[in-house]
Amino acid sequence: MKNQLAFGSLLFLSSCLVAPAALAQSSGAPAPAAPPSGAVVDPAPQQNVPEQDAPAEELEISAPGASDIGDIVVRGNIPSVVRATPQVVSVLSAADIARTGEGDIAGALQRVTGLSVVGNGFVYVRGLGDRYSLSLLNGLPLPSPEPLRRVVPLDIFPTNVIASSLVQKSFSANYPGEFGGGVINLTTRATPDETFFQIGASVGFDTVTTSELGYVHDGGSYDWTGFDSGERDVPQFVIRAGENQTPIESAQVAQLTNAETTLVQAQWHIPPNFSGEASFGTTVPMGGDAELGIIAGAGISNSWRTRDAIQQVAIDDIATLGSDFRRVTTDHRALVNGLLGFGLEFGDHRIRATNLYIHDTLKQTRLGQGENENNNLLNVQNTNWFERQLYTGQLVGEFDFGEFDVDVRGAYANTQRSSPYERTFTYVYSSAVDDFVNGLGNNPSGATIVFSDLNEDVWAGGVDLAYEWLLDTPITFSAGYAYTDTTRDSYRYEFDYAVEGGGGLGFLASQQRPDALISDTSIFQNDIILRPLSTSLGARSYDAMLRIHGAYVQAETELWDALRAQVGVRYESAEQQVRPSDNQPASLLENDYWLPASTITWNFMEDMQLRLHGSKTIARPQFRELAPQLYSDFDSSRTFYGNPFLVDTEIWNLEARYEWYFGNNERVLVAGFYKDIENPIETVTYFLPGSSGLQTNFTNAPRAELYGVEFELQKYVPLDFVGDFFASRRLLLIGNYTYSQSEVLTDGQVRDPITPANFVPASQVFASGLPLVGQSEHLVNVQVGIEDTDTLSQLTLLFNYASDRIVARGVQNGGGSLPPVTERPGLRLDLVARQGFEVLGGSFEIKFEARNLTGEDFEEFQDFGDAGRVETNTYRLGRVFSLGVSTTF
Repeated sequence: MKNQLAFGSLLFLSSCLVAPAALAQSSGAPAPAAPPSGAVVDPAPQQNVPEQDAPAEELEISAPGASDIGDIVVRGNIPSVVRATPQVVSVLSAADIARTGEGDIAGALQRVTGLSVVGNGFVYVRGLGDRYSLSLLNGLPLPSPEPLRRVVPLDIFPTNVIASSLVQKSFSANYPGEFGGGVINLTTRATPDETFFQIGASVGFDTVTTSELGYVHDGGSYDWTGFDSGERDVPQFVIRAGENQTPIESAQVAQLTNAETTLVQAQWHIPPNFSGEASFGTTVPMGGDAELGIIAGAGISNSWRTRDAIQQVAIDDIATLGSDFRRVTTDHRALVNGLLGFGLEFGDHRIRATNLYIHDTLKQTRLGQGENENNNLLNVQNTNWFERQLYTGQLVGEFDFGEFDVDVRGAYANTQRSSPYERTFTYVYSSAVDDFVNGLGNNPSGATIVFSDLNEDVWAGGVDLAYEWLLDTPITFSAGYAYTDTTRDSYRYEFDYAVEGGGGLGFLASQQRPDALISDTSIFQNDIILRPLSTSLGARSYDAMLRIHGAYVQAETELWDALRAQVGVRYESAEQQVRPSDNQPASLLENDYWLPASTITWNFMEDMQLRLHGSKTIARPQFRELAPQLYSDFDSSRTFYGNPFLVDTEIWNLEARYEWYFGNNERVLVAGFYKDIENPIETVTYFLPGSSGLQTNFTNAPRAELYGVEFELQKYVPLDFVGDFFASRRLLLIGNYTYSQSEVLTDGQVRDPITPANFVPASQVFASGLPLVGQSEHLVNVQVGIEDTDTLSQLTLLFNYASDRIVARGVQNGGGSLPPVTERPGLRLDLVARQGFEVLGGSFEIKFEARNLTGEDFEEFQDFGDAGRVETNTYRLGRVFSLGVSTTF
């Protein structure tokens, strides 16, 4: 990554703790020489530029809110601007992200205090699940391409398109009310300081996957790009049959793509991972003091991962296994991204237009063998194609009229997820022929095919106003309005192969491999049709909408010397609907909320301050949690089903924070926090008879509490005393630790996760004393590095630890409780080395990464005490090594 060469290296701004209302203007015009309530951010040194001579660079942040504070400029230990910035934030600049070496934003964010990444790029803040996190792009909402979530998985955002990432943990009224644990605001790169062209590439090696045995299927000729070549196009007759629940006759069944989406082959040498990226930026004078910035970027990456997993399911509290499988899965992920941005600056004003496109595809091939609850020995094959796409077009105007500021924002965003030809073939061992057979339609053997699609549109807009009343004690008043309209359409049509008229295939035909089993010859000889599966367990389709009107007022002033306060309140009115097919119950939530927020900052010493914060926030159910539709997660081999009776979650937040800035960009931060959560939404899981996996549902718990402490230290140690070689080098020490505890309280009644229309005692679903789903008691991040202050030369060791966290609560079908499904993230050690050099007038960077040096495995299990441990999803993770090179002209 050479973002620091394109924009100038940027210093870690966490120590500044700048309020988003102020930061919303940080991408505007250059700061005055001595702003009355602001200060300039000291940048990290550019490559081959001595630190003391490096020009001051602005950290590019575009977030909700407006303020007259102007550009944020910070020099010294604790500048005057801190008195005007009450909120608790951390900011990762392009330089900070580059130091971690991560290829996506999710990986970089897990280095921030109190943050952890769960699953495929979902960020948890202080142990609260992803439903309690809010993700914004340039201050505007994004739709999610994930059926199970409304939030966006952040691993689809490559670091080369992001200028900064702001994490705010204390709520302020200028942000949407669905704040929960915090907000993550990503700002895309916009206006470069000088013309540049950057290109880079990398190659990676995974010790478990690369050049090892894996399983693949053909698909299409363009699969390596993540785009289908037409092999998986869904015929219209499939859509009609799914909508009308009618069979598909043999002649049409034969028209489906067969071998390309069915035949699994062993690949003895899985290829290495690779990625490439390019970006260009320039600034064009427009006359007077106006400038037009243009920036464009594109990237592509291919990665492979093979998992040899043990997946077991317990059906009672003495660890009796309902199924016991070993599954080998090879994932091939292709990610393509493109960014085109324009930034027009004139005077103290800026207009920015951003177009971002991300296409993320997972091609998955899986073979499994094991026993089901009836002791049948099964061989199961899955071939899947999950294609996700995100586009957003945004227009943001940030206007500074001295004491009066105006921000105007508008965006359209669309996300799509297409998963055609999800194929499953189940063979059962037959002693009669001493072989595995598939009679099509004869339980437990059979073959199914699923076609699913999701489309979501978001229209969003807002205006923010701020006025600084210059009295003896200046007061800044701000107000704003925001509107969001989200609509989603989703269908999932599942069919099974069967011989028309009933019965099944004979032993000879049933021993064929999958592509021959449903070949044209077999289809016509055996009169094979596709039957729509019963919808008794869920709706085939649903459409949903969420419309939010929000308005706020906020005031900020210095009550007396060294004591500042920000007080605000937000009003939100929302209507949320989910309308399923097949006579399934619909959902309708209409609620209004007043959401107050207040922060007091006491700068009691020159380099120390104390913050006190209180607020109320909410969390709404996600569409997929409300929709009574089945969804299969092939990573965990669990089936998810929505609960249309869920209600909103309300959260009261309290926080106290001590901050000591004992040197330039050196600090010690200590915080304590408490959250009282009413009606938290929790995931629960139980064994589904007749399947080889777990059923997972959702329900509101009566109440929960979360509390904890955070600690952060950052320190630089000059190494000039060691010798001449280290004269310009320094030791970097960054460490943060979060301790948190939570408990779900079990008084009262809750919806039964198995039959949500019924109520049951909460103690029957939630075991007393267990924490919230997703909450780790301990989170530790440590960075130890050596870096050169004159040139780009960094060697960083990154240590990450997260203690056990619950993935889903265990509920036994018929009463009683099972142990929760628990994930053990464990300890991870990474090494990142970056070295810059110049050749023929070009600036080059070589980057080496070594990931998961501890060889930590993925462990997901249920602990039954003396009865033993059931491995719900456990497999080896490889050590990953990569080498990349990039250059900027």
